[in-house]
This record gives sequence, structure tokens and C-alpha cells, in this order.
Amino acid sequence: MTGSDDALRALPSVDRLATAVARAELAERRTALLDGGVPADEETLVEAARRRLRPALRRVLNATGVIVHTNLGRAPLGAPARAAVAEAAAGYSNLELDLGSGRRGSRHDHVAGLLCELTGAEAAIAVNNCAAATLLAVAAIAGPGREVVVSRGQLVEIGGSFRIPEVIAQAGARLVEVGTTNRTRLQDYRQAIGEDTAAILRVHPSNFRTVGFVEEVGIAELCGLGVRVIDDVGAGVLAEDLPALAGEPPVRGSVRAGAAAVAFSADKLLGGPQAGLLVGRADAIERCARHPLARAVRIDKLSLAALEATLRLYRDPELARRELPVLAMLDAPPEVLEGRARRLADAVGGQVVDAVARAGGGALPLLELRGPAVVLDPGPVGADALAAALRGGDPPLVGRIQEGRVVLDPRTLDDDELDAAIAVVRAVR
Repeated sequence: MTGSDDALRALPSVDRLATAVARAELAERRTALLDGGVPADEETLVEAARRRLRPALRRVLNATGVIVHTNLGRAPLGAPARAAVAEAAAGYSNLELDLGSGRRGSRHDHVAGLLCELTGAEAAIAVNNCAAATLLAVAAIAGPGREVVVSRGQLVEIGGSFRIPEVIAQAGARLVEVGTTNRTRLQDYRQAIGEDTAAILRVHPSNFRTVGFVEEVGIAELCGLGVRVIDDVGAGVLAEDLPALAGEPPVRGSVRAGAAAVAFSADKLLGGPQAGLLVGRADAIERCARHPLARAVRIDKLSLAALEATLRLYRDPELARRELPVLAMLDAPPEVLEGRARRLADAVGGQVVDAVARAGGGALPLLELRGPAVVLDPGPVGADALAAALRGGDPPLVGRIQEGRVVLDPRTLDDDELDAAIAVVRAVR
């Protein structure tokens, strides 16, 4: 008997599964009736039972045109990363075992070498997200009672009330603000540095831009001040040759400049799983790895497997651009997008129009990715009702509403997803 036979035999029978779902649904309906609710017909009860059978976390078809969509799980993984996750989940792994010596190893070793190779850093570790990476770096490099110097123009709120002043406070350090909201000069930093200064924190304003009468100090100049620099570059750009990413600071640039620690995300423009990466000088990264917070924010084995597979693709930039969905969407040829749009429109009776897609994920807020999209006329039901019906499809199809119509953007639907999207639209119209 094979392992697959065992797995099939372990599945519950249809009768047992149906009975369990029916009991739960009927119990809920009974309670509702006792509380004065309205009786439900058989069709309603069957649909409610179907909903109970569906997993809460489901695959969604993203037709919003927002590539790194935070509400939809940010970066979709490439095929090598998906395969690596399946392999790691299939059984045990050498997560923290050195197979050569038979002794305990470090989970960071699986990606540290790759990160150093790709960024030029001396050392690297991975944690569970970029917010954790920044918090860990400030806590380990500055520590309780020491000062961290930050430009007033970089005291940002990244998202979900994650604010830089609060990060510094949680790390136990003291915030020293320099400059103004729109202009901070090198001399401002020089004047703020004293005996209690542990680090300068530079934070890339990923999700907004300040334009006009502005001035800021570059990373190379900051690193020349003789104080450790922690550089939170945000979205994580390793594909420096991709024109669409020119507005984001490359990780390698900060490492070359001499930053003690560079923090960035793996699940945004890098195109990998949720993770926060820290690369930089060996002494600074070692302090981060030894800090008690490092265990609290450590990365899990499935994310680590996906991260390693994603990073391996970057050894060949052309391969990365083909295999990583985020990079492929950013660099999609116009003729490919036009072909998808025409195919979708012809199949569902939509209209092809010019539209603008976005990078998303709090990155490149000014970037406009122009291309075709398909507009659906909602008719008398209205755009909100049509969009809700599409979200209720199997799989759910998520578009955007614009000027009273539903817009489906093919940039964020790959060729293999078009048939599923077409089927959802046909089912609800």
C-alpha cells in the first residue's frame, strides 16, 4: 500500500462529513429561530452548508491591477517556491540540523549565504516580516537608553499603525529628531550625534513621496558620519535592472555604502513569501541574531523554504524576471496584456479600455502601469452588486469599481487563470 492510499483511506466518509456539517448548521438555525429569527428554506440551508465546507483561507483571482495587494496576500509565489513549500511540508526537514556534523544548526544558514551572495553583505538573517526586522535591528544595535537619530521627514507610519517613533520606544532606545518634515541636511545629523548616539535610522517612505522644496541625505553620506546606520529600504529591490523599480532604493546600494544593517521585505517587490530580511556588517547582524527578540520573530520552515527557492532565482536575473510573478507583471509586454484583455472581453461581453495598474504593497506610489483592462457593464443591479457576485464565485474573482462599472485588469491575471475568471463572470451574468 502506498502513502497516497493511506492518505485517501484517512479521509472522512461523505456521510460523516455531511452529518457533521448538517448538525452544526441546524444547531445554528435552531438557535436563531428560538431568538425570533425567520425560518430558512432548503436552498438557503444547502448553500450555508456549502459555505461551511469551504476553507476560510482560499485562493482568489486578482483582477484589481494591484500587483502586490496586501489584502490578497501580497506577492504570489513562483513555481519553484511553491514546490519548495510542498517538499518542506511533506515530512521532517533539516531546519536546525547540520547534516554534516549531526549537531544542531541554525535556520538562518539556509538563506544567509544566498543573501550575502546577492547583496554583497558580510552576514544576513531572516525574520517573519520587515517590521520585525527593523524592530530587531534597533533593539540589538541601539539597545535600552541609547539614542537613535532619525530625520523628521522619515518618522512615518508604514501601515496598521506601525509608527517609527513607537518602534524605537519599544526597542528601549531614545528618539532624536533632526531636520524638518521636508528638508534634512547632513549638518543636522552631525549636530545631533553625541556620546549616547548608538545609530542613525534611515527609513524609506515607501507608501508616499514628498515633492517640491525637499532635501534629504543619501545613504553614503550618512555612513560617512562614523555612526552605525540602520537602513530600512522597504520593499526589497534586488532586480536593479528592471526599469519599473528605478524609484525604489536597491538593497545592494545600501550595503555598498556601508550600512550596518539593511532591512527589507521579501513579500513585496522581491516576490517571495512573507519575511523580513536583515543584511549588513557581520558584527551588527551577529548582535541581531543573538538578541532575545530574534527568537520571538523568527521565520518558520515553510516561509524559509519558499524564500530560499525565490532567492536562488535571482542568481540569473533573466530567470527571475520570468519565474517570479511580481517581476513578470511589472514587466509584462503590451502585446501579452492586449491578448489577455481581448480574450477576456470577447468571452464575457466586456469592453477593452485603457487603464492604470499599480505596484501596490506600499511601494512605488507614483508608478503608473498603463495597459488594457476589461470593463463590465453591471446593468440595473449596479457595480457593487456585480462585484459582490464575482467575489462570491468559485474561485472568488476580485476586480475594482470605477465610474460605476466593474473593471477587470489582466495584468494581475496570468494566462492559466483567464479561463477560471471567464467562468466566474459567465456564472453571475
